[in-house]
Amino acid sequence: MEESEKQRDSNSSFGHISHLALDIGGTLIKLVYFSRKDDSRFLDDNQEEVSCDSSSNNLILSGRLHFVKFETCKISQCLEFLSSKHLHHTGVWHNEVPASGKNIVKATGGGAFKFADLFKDKLDIVFDKVDEMECLVSGANFLLKTVHPEAYTYMDGQKEYVQIDHNDLYPYLLVNIGSGVSMIKVDGENLYERVSGTSIGGGTFLGLGKLLTKCKSFDELLKLSHQGNHRAIDMLVGDIFGGLDYSKIGLASTAIASSFGKVVSENKELDDYKPEDVSRSLLRMISNNIGQISYLNALRFGLKRIFFGGFFIRGHTYTMDTISVAVQFWSKGDAKALFLRHEGFLGAIGALTKYKSDGLYNLTVPQVVDGFINSSLEEEEDPVSDTIECSMQLRPQ
Repeated sequence: MEESEKQRDSNSSFGHISHLALDIGGTLIKLVYFSRKDDSRFLDDNQEEVSCDSSSNNLILSGRLHFVKFETCKISQCLEFLSSKHLHHTGVWHNEVPASGKNIVKATGGGAFKFADLFKDKLDIVFDKVDEMECLVSGANFLLKTVHPEAYTYMDGQKEYVQIDHNDLYPYLLVNIGSGVSMIKVDGENLYERVSGTSIGGGTFLGLGKLLTKCKSFDELLKLSHQGNHRAIDMLVGDIFGGLDYSKIGLASTAIASSFGKVVSENKELDDYKPEDVSRSLLRMISNNIGQISYLNALRFGLKRIFFGGFFIRGHTYTMDTISVAVQFWSKGDAKALFLRHEGFLGAIGALTKYKSDGLYNLTVPQVVDGFINSSLEEEEDPVSDTIECSMQLRPQ
């Protein structure tokens, strides 16, 4: 059914408001965009249908947030996707090109600088660059406060969602594991400090993995690690103590004394080791290291909760279990590792929330979210990895 003339007039008063935000990292491009439901109605702030000439200054659209990812080295696929979905046109009401003005889109990450000219030349998009750390924190706060279920624990094969008390959210440690790792102490809505980090992260796993195995992608390497046995590569406490525990200091015989340490005493070449064992050991080494460093930073500030984000994890059970065990071991059970469903989209969702600061619109999400997760880049024909229901409250320009 065509929109009424009054609806068109109201549409015009809201102009062309961008409904797209990007986080362009060294390994992945993450983007979030809003799509309006075909049957969306014009609502006032009390969620009641109103006519377009209502005294209410705001309109609320129902729709969905879409979470999409691409490999940065395949940026042309991202450009093609944006074009095919008309997302390079910034109107939330229609897909036509704005009559005048630039297509200004919020963007964060190093790629927002590196690829700014490419997006301008190919899609006539001008990036409004937003600080990366600020977006990570804003994205985490938004998801933890508005999306449920979002946070969960994972230990011994058991996944348990956690209800977040909005009045007791702060302070917490946010560990974002991308190509590298940033550790951010979050004290409030706009109060945060990057307190530490490490260069040993997702880029390390993929980089060393490509050198040591024949894998070409992150997900291929993860899949290979499923079949591996790290004990063929790592030196265990039991290897040093003749199969016994070192009980005096609380180390089980199965604890790793030295990652890749068993290779030192063996007269073997790289080809003599199974690539799946190498992948498994590499994943465990990096995950253990991140878990330990994260807890030590939480300990510095007396933080009990550590939220892990970033596409390094990708819902991979072995990775989460390794990080959880590391946090539990070093904290003696005092601290807890928590993971996020939308772990890799913190920066992108944070950039999207920055439109609120410009007075353009606000996003709200129902308490019960219906969505789906698909974390594999290799197996997806559709790059959309998740959708959640939401509402967009618009303010006239």
